[in-house]
Amino acid sequence: MTVVERSGRALPRVPALAVLSHHLVGYRRTWRAGVFSSFLLPVLTVLGFGVGVGAYVDQGVGGVPYLDWLVPGLIASTAFQVAVAESTWPVLSNFRWIRTYHAQVAAPLRVGDILAGHLAFVLFRVVTSTLAFLLVTALFGALRSPWAVTVPLVSLLLGLAAAAPTFAFAAAVPGDSYLALLFRFAIIPMTLFAGVFFPVESLPGGLRAIAYATPLWHAVDLCRAATLGVAPQWSVTGHLLYLALWAAAGWWLARRVFQRQLVV
Repeated sequence: MTVVERSGRALPRVPALAVLSHHLVGYRRTWRAGVFSSFLLPVLTVLGFGVGVGAYVDQGVGGVPYLDWLVPGLIASTAFQVAVAESTWPVLSNFRWIRTYHAQVAAPLRVGDILAGHLAFVLFRVVTSTLAFLLVTALFGALRSPWAVTVPLVSLLLGLAAAAPTFAFAAAVPGDSYLALLFRFAIIPMTLFAGVFFPVESLPGGLRAIAYATPLWHAVDLCRAATLGVAPQWSVTGHLLYLALWAAAGWWLARRVFQRQLVV
């Protein structure tokens, strides 16, 4: 029996678009609250950290006002957290509770289509959150270079580097208590010590090496270089290749775990 006979209509030329459409239809019912928080969070963080804490940092960081120095780190951190949040409980629930993935694989859709479509939705959320943050910070005058227009592209790659391995983790764990551990021992420490709020160079040598190994630091350095109009601490090519490596490895792991969970 063909796909057309089973479903009444053929799948799109790119089947992953059907999966993306499914998530967008669901998001259509909740986007208003998401848009509100996407603008409220940047305002609160810029006022609280950039303006509030920045008032006590008289000399700025490296001669740059603290608000201007902080903003790119906050943008990268927001993209990172959105990517992880959209890749934890939603993925686990699609396996364990509402079992959407099982329905999709019976549609029929291939495992790669299911994974690619959901990842595409996560990246959509990452980019829209990044654009909202950029708009707010531009209104505060914290963007000092036209290269800031490249920040959404960096956030896109960071989002994939964070979301793909998180998909693999969320698909493999038996319950949501493991997701809480992920946030407690990985996501929160990474956010605090990856150069978002203070220079990584102020950390002890061992912790500094760990910070350099995180994908978030590489995105923070790229975003900071773009918004300030300066050269990054590491090479642009090196940063991009490192983030691409995380994304590729995460995709490979997620594909294997999804295949094991969905194909009998």
